Amino acid sequence: MLTLALLGLVSGLITGVSPCVLPMIPIVFVTGGAGDTTATAARAQWVRPLLIIVGIVLSFGTIALLGTLVLSALHLPTGLLRWTGIALLALVGLSLMIPQVAHVLERPFARFPSWTPGETGGTFGTLLLGIGLGTLYVPCAGPVLAAISIAGATAEIGWRTVVLTISFALGAAIPLAFFALAGASMAKRLAAYRQRQRAFRIGGGAVLVAMAVAIAVGAPATLQRVIPGYTGGAERAIARQQAIIDAARPVSGTGEIRSCIGDATRLAHCGAAPEFSGAGRWFNTDGRPLTIAGLRGKVVLVDFWTYSCINCLRDAPYVKKWDAAYRAAGLVVVGVHTPEFAFEHDPGNVAAAIKKEGIAYPVVQDNDFTVWNAYMNRYWPAKYLIDASGAVRARKFGEGDYATTENALRALLRAANPAVDLPAPVTGGADVPSTGPTSPEMYLGARRGYSTYAGAGSLAPGRGRDFTPARVQPIDTFSLGGRFDVDDESVTSVSDARVRVSTRGAKVFTVLSGRGALTVRVTGEQDRTIAVDGLPRLYTLVDGESHPRVLDLSYTPGISVYTFTFG
Repeated sequence: MLTLALLGLVSGLITGVSPCVLPMIPIVFVTGGAGDTTATAARAQWVRPLLIIVGIVLSFGTIALLGTLVLSALHLPTGLLRWTGIALLALVGLSLMIPQVAHVLERPFARFPSWTPGETGGTFGTLLLGIGLGTLYVPCAGPVLAAISIAGATAEIGWRTVVLTISFALGAAIPLAFFALAGASMAKRLAAYRQRQRAFRIGGGAVLVAMAVAIAVGAPATLQRVIPGYTGGAERAIARQQAIIDAARPVSGTGEIRSCIGDATRLAHCGAAPEFSGAGRWFNTDGRPLTIAGLRGKVVLVDFWTYSCINCLRDAPYVKKWDAAYRAAGLVVVGVHTPEFAFEHDPGNVAAAIKKEGIAYPVVQDNDFTVWNAYMNRYWPAKYLIDASGAVRARKFGEGDYATTENALRALLRAANPAVDLPAPVTGGADVPSTGPTSPEMYLGARRGYSTYAGAGSLAPGRGRDFTPARVQPIDTFSLGGRFDVDDESVTSVSDARVRVSTRGAKVFTVLSGRGALTVRVTGEQDRTIAVDGLPRLYTLVDGESHPRVLDLSYTPGISVYTFTFG
């Protein structure tokens, strides 16, 4: 636990000095010094800044772990907390400038002693102010913070995740504490000069109002674009530590599944298979839910997939062949559609994808990651083989090894019914793995785009953000040009929108939504224009030989770009 806490603290410290945190510096400087400046308060000038930082840590940590779940449960917009924080910041700024506003704000909290942040610096008011500021404190979404957010979004919050979140929030807040203390120190020095003290309060209030407006319109993103992302390498190095990886793992499921072999080269005993309870809509079953108990006596292949995942799409033909070949022999394939992106939550999109791919076996929509977590899964695609007694006997992550997986399911079918007449293997013996070089998957949204983004400035959320593409694009990276709206999962073209991608892959795919056209330019090849038809799905950009190439892609307005994948 100590190692995990130290890693979280160091990661938070690194994040706390990153470009994305710069807009918080004037805010905590002003609020840290905006309390009472009388002699009594000056003797405890450090209390107010620390209470503000404690409030930020509590608020930020709670939002990181539970914010997504609470907003989803209450069907509230995801931007509610941010706008609440912006409104609070503006009100505090006005209360510093206009005493009458401060008095109006005091009234609902008159029952609490020492409420008013701007006058008495009371404990309750100061802590509440910090909690409000925590809704605005969203540091760069690096690997550690992404792990925390995913754990919170899927309700997989174990003690490791809590320790990591608290230590990360403390580390990220420490740099801010120095600026809050500096603000308090300046206010103390001005205490003897009433006119200067009043000027500090009015000036500080104006700063807070200006920052509220700037954050609301996304102005800090301009500053972040011109400052290099100098902390990304250190963040990724920490995220690769085993303690951080363990903290991001799911906490549900049985220990036997956790330790189950992952290559399906031999059958193991991995405990009872979790049920499908808690999942959503079923397809290809006339709406009737299936259960592990109800499938007792059958061999079950549980296949985790999502319809815009290229690895899943390349994997699907083998699963469909096994379903067709072995259904009569006692095999039941159950597809578990666990979404990676927001548009994959839509039942209509899932139904359209099932029809398009010609999937005839049962599929359950796992929007809340209930089945995913029960099986302690973390990959698309992933397969779990369950024997006739309802026990998990093997699992396989990713593509490939199809002959091995088929041999394992054939062995389970024979064990369930020694007299079964099995057809010839459909995968035709040994697999021939691809040996050509390829590129890692590239995400374009703010949440995960940091790892392969190599352009000017920071890939932070914002509307109407301007980008300049890299003049020399490093291999296995991308950059943006023109104007985009940047969200957590995607970027959406606004005007003169371009993406430059450098890859070694023989095949290049992208996930797009919206309506319009995409133009593909590759040196030495003829330009291609691809129509984007509205339904969020996968499009093929390149299907050729494996060698280094740079793609220059141009988008008409209104097209959302989620990922690039390669083969």
